[in-house]
Amino acid sequence: MKGLSQIYISGVRVDTVQIPEVIDIARAWIEKKENGNYIVISNANDVVISQKDEKVKEAINKSSLSVPDGISLVIMSRLYGHPLKQRVYGPDLMQEFLNLEKGKSCSHFFYGASHNTLTKLIERVKRDYPNAIIAGYYSPPFRPLKDVERQEIIYNINKARPDILWVGLGCPKQQLWMHENRQSLKVPVMVGVGAAFDFLAGTKPQAPRWIRDNGFEWLYRLLSEPGRLWRRYLIGNCIFIFLALKDIFHKKLFKSH
Repeated sequence: MKGLSQIYISGVRVDTVQIPEVIDIARAWIEKKENGNYIVISNANDVVISQKDEKVKEAINKSSLSVPDGISLVIMSRLYGHPLKQRVYGPDLMQEFLNLEKGKSCSHFFYGASHNTLTKLIERVKRDYPNAIIAGYYSPPFRPLKDVERQEIIYNINKARPDILWVGLGCPKQQLWMHENRQSLKVPVMVGVGAAFDFLAGTKPQAPRWIRDNGFEWLYRLLSEPGRLWRRYLIGNCIFIFLALKDIFHKKLFKSH
């Protein structure tokens, strides 16, 4: 996005913003009824996947905002001269939007996750965020969508006319989905929030605040779901460190000349 400072890690764009800035930018899109904007909440896994899949890299780099969710991206931003205080954590961003006071509140559509998770999420939103307007929600099937299904989903979302479309499909599916459908959806803001639906619904354990704030949520999640996440965190994190060191070395070498 023009006017924002940003860094590139192995060719993947990260906008060096914080939650208050993201909210201000998104609210401006909503007020202008500027459709087609989507926000990618980026982490080390996105950078690693993007090295093998150009479509994912394109979906991230062409996003309206690519914000630093992972603590590794915050550390890299500091090394690049952009001293961010903290990461833009998906569940926190979502709760900040849901918690906007009456008169500033937005209408929300929730797309993704299982039916059970989505039902519990909606129950919590209604209970804890009375000012939030729920425009709709939908749990898609866990398989590739047929074209007629895709068109029906887009029609129903557009009919609901939400200000914000929260997408909880996981990485990289949610990035690709937002990028592919950005021109068809008449929605000012789309945000891919990964496991935020599960965390807020209580269907997956969320790391305590002190663990999240100190950069060890990845370890907590690995210990909670080792069978599913070991490759992402043990192998993926090593690959990210290699890519980050290569970028830093290249940057220093380039500066020395």
